[in-house]
Amino acid sequence: MESGIINKIILEVRAGTGGDEASLFAGDLVRMYQKYALRRDWTFSILDASESGAKGYKTLVAEVSGQGVYDALKHESGVHRVQRVPVTERQGRIHTSTASVAVLPVVEAKAVDIKDSDLEVTFSRAGGPGGQNVNKVETAVRILHKPTGIVVSCRMERSQHANREKAMEMLRSVLYDEAQRQSVGSISELRNNQIGSGDRSEKIRTYNFPDDRITDHRIGKKWHNIEKILEGDFDPIVKAFAK
Repeated sequence: MESGIINKIILEVRAGTGGDEASLFAGDLVRMYQKYALRRDWTFSILDASESGAKGYKTLVAEVSGQGVYDALKHESGVHRVQRVPVTERQGRIHTSTASVAVLPVVEAKAVDIKDSDLEVTFSRAGGPGGQNVNKVETAVRILHKPTGIVVSCRMERSQHANREKAMEMLRSVLYDEAQRQSVGSISELRNNQIGSGDRSEKIRTYNFPDDRITDHRIGKKWHNIEKILEGDFDPIVKAFAK
């Protein structure tokens, strides 16, 4: 399947090392991708999220769809590192924290064969956006793919059926990516192939606030105006990988 025809992805952002600051940084990355999606007229739909504080995320999984979305964001997979003074830091010290990003292409159902007997599906109350109805009905879906140990979940849709369809879409994407890499193992092993363990030393990109500089360590490129980029002005980075 050629990347040029993939117009839908699963985007996962996870806080790494750095405690609350890592969660805040993960939130910054999520909002950057959301705002960039808006600029590109893409659809950004949150499928599952574990929030940490007012502006942070421990984990967020979203579906992003639109023309050229995979080609634009496929290079985002990896560990992103931030260097800045956290809002909770009273002595003005610079902290280093990380967040990991994984980008998986969404594929058609016929591209991946999944047997019903290989699935363990459980339901629970969503507890997320959607009002009282979401909390009273078991609409959240968790699917375990028993042969690989992969677990996916979706709780943001209003119906159990819709959440199950989205979760199956996520599962197909992960299994497809795994097949492309010819690797079989747990979801943690799959993610490690893409993003490593989340350790600071495994970074692909550094966001250095004191120097107002973003550095991509794979291509050796640097950009300034961090705040502008985090507000969704992300094309300079995308175009650097297109060359």
